[in-house]
Amino acid sequence: MGDKAKTPTGAAGRAPTADRPSAVRNVVLVGHSGSGKTTLVEALAQTAGAVNRAGRVEDGGTVSDYDEIEHRQQRSVQLSLVPVGWDGFKINLLDTPGYADFVGELRAGLRAADAALFVVSAAQEADAVAGSTRMIWEECAAVGMPRAIVVTHLDTARTDFTELTAVCAGLFGRDDPDAVLPLYLPVRGSEGADGHAPATGLVGLLSERIFDYSSGVRRENEPDEGQRALIAEARARLIEGIIAESEDETLMDRYLGGEEVDVKTLVDDLEKAVARGTFHPVLAAAPAADGGTQGLGTLELLELITGGFPSPLEHEAPTVTTPDGRSRPPLACDPEGPLVAEVVKTAADPYVGRISLVRVFSGTLRPDETVHVSGHGLDGSRDGHELHEADERVGGLTSPFGRQQRPLAECIAGDLACVARLGHAETGDTVSAKDDPLLMEPWTMPEPLLPLAVQAHGKADEDRLSQGLARLVAEDPTLRLEQNPDTRQVVLWCLGEAHQEVALDRLRGRYGVQVDAVPYKVALRETFGDASSGRGRHVKQSGGHGQYAICEIDVEPLPPGSGIEFVDKVVGGAVPRQFVPSVEKGVRAQAARGLSTGHPLVDIRVTLRDGKAHSVDSSDAAFQTAGALALREAAADVPVHLLEPVAQVEVLVPDEYVGPVMSDLSGRRGRVVGTDQAGPGRTVVRAEVPEIEIGRYAIDLRAISHGTGRFDRTYARHEPMPPHLAEKLREQAEKGS
Repeated sequence: MGDKAKTPTGAAGRAPTADRPSAVRNVVLVGHSGSGKTTLVEALAQTAGAVNRAGRVEDGGTVSDYDEIEHRQQRSVQLSLVPVGWDGFKINLLDTPGYADFVGELRAGLRAADAALFVVSAAQEADAVAGSTRMIWEECAAVGMPRAIVVTHLDTARTDFTELTAVCAGLFGRDDPDAVLPLYLPVRGSEGADGHAPATGLVGLLSERIFDYSSGVRRENEPDEGQRALIAEARARLIEGIIAESEDETLMDRYLGGEEVDVKTLVDDLEKAVARGTFHPVLAAAPAADGGTQGLGTLELLELITGGFPSPLEHEAPTVTTPDGRSRPPLACDPEGPLVAEVVKTAADPYVGRISLVRVFSGTLRPDETVHVSGHGLDGSRDGHELHEADERVGGLTSPFGRQQRPLAECIAGDLACVARLGHAETGDTVSAKDDPLLMEPWTMPEPLLPLAVQAHGKADEDRLSQGLARLVAEDPTLRLEQNPDTRQVVLWCLGEAHQEVALDRLRGRYGVQVDAVPYKVALRETFGDASSGRGRHVKQSGGHGQYAICEIDVEPLPPGSGIEFVDKVVGGAVPRQFVPSVEKGVRAQAARGLSTGHPLVDIRVTLRDGKAHSVDSSDAAFQTAGALALREAAADVPVHLLEPVAQVEVLVPDEYVGPVMSDLSGRRGRVVGTDQAGPGRTVVRAEVPEIEIGRYAIDLRAISHGTGRFDRTYARHEPMPPHLAEKLREQAEKGS
């Protein structure tokens, strides 16, 4: 790597194509927010000849022009595809958001890719690199995805490449630090007025050559003696690390015995180890200098992608079944095989309509053919997404590049493309042949646990709200839509505050729905604290037909979860039989409205024991009113307890955060019920916490654990709220009435 100059095969204005899966490389860029992923994609596109010297595409935009929301918020919020051509290869660069709220977009990128570039900024503190990036690294390791590390922002004054490489080895190579080693070292130029010497080139540790990028175009030079001495130790360690991963078991003994291993053997072994996911090289990259076309390290990075990263042929495809659950043989990445593709992203275009980014795992997708779209429902993995099956006609196939959509004639197995007008397709759906429908195993998505209650701003927005919300959820599987029957709120469950902001922004801007965010309500309950009795008297005479109904009831509390029981113990026809259901209906209606705070009344037994009726003036409506009055009178003489929902919470955190997490849960009136080890260095903390205390826990846990914590919550039960808190809610209810 780094020994031979290669040339771009893509060109600005044309979409790169591949005629065979072995010529495709699908690479996802992963990194903390601000690490420089999008800038790196632009630099690679410029080096590959996909954009001009100013980094612009034909329409005047850049490859990072995707979404107005991203420009307003000054951060990436969605997965973006940038395909480039290089040395006969088509490289699909998948740029992912670095902010934790958009991890769903990251997971989609991981699903579509065959290898990952972890982008680390030399300008960021080690803590910024460590948190969520480390967890994604472990996810990739679990499935054997090849990974490399790219260091950016080498022009910052605090940059120390050697130190940062050691940090990466500690974070990403805990089991084997010698599997995380640099292939190149930066070469510094002259010191400026601030005493900082910027990186102007790289020295190849295997080739022992200097690659000078100071002019904006790579030039190769021989190192001087001082530079050779500087790289000797790093080169020896790299060679030993490569040989340790070699499939030739005799190579290490020969090397230690003094045999000189030729560079070609080392490069071949390096590429194989990278493709297997057992060796993770560290590289450095930066945009081109003013007027240049090749950014520092971009050529070396393209060489690693094409030479070291695997093709789709080497990536095991997800499991497939028929839509009714029957197993099917494993997929092969064969353009002549059965068509199986997956929607990894869904977006809405104001002119084209719905656009689906798909990864083709088998077969060949062509424009204007009819395909079958299968989606997972509640029996699958995605709450709020109904099971759906539909035959649809494929619109045009395109290759995205910034704001442009460049037409494609076809998309072969292993490649990615955008498909227009798949009206029923949602993110995560399977696209297959009409006569042989299949369903791919879904990828894992985080559970959204931050509630956002919304309501239409005005009457005109009410009809559009449900349609806009449905489209939002179809695009983003990390959003969950709930219509809460208890609080009568429409709730969008999100991953964080930034996720909430984007959801609201899209509703207002993309779908023209003016919505208001309102305080989220927890589904509280009420119950009787003791047994009581009540008499409901509804007697009115205003001339003509009157209203007459009297009923007497006994009320007693029941165990939690019992609901409401109604017992008829009237004797002698004091309440005529036809009006007993009316009393029950009135009692249940009043219980649903609540008594002291407007929350539903539960867990009581109501016994109708006596009453009076009038032969002319009694009616169904009168006895309903009397039943409600009787229940309210019974509640006036006993305490009415306010019940709050309690959640079972499981928090997964690194061991060093267990103490702060337990302390925080206790401060939320939580009861820690136990802890369990969950693998090396991780602990699960189990607790029971009132739901009213964890409405923003998704945000707070991220702060406590520096982005490394996760939690799940499930409803446990309702239990009495502390009296002082219940009294506050009663006072608020009285003020609001």
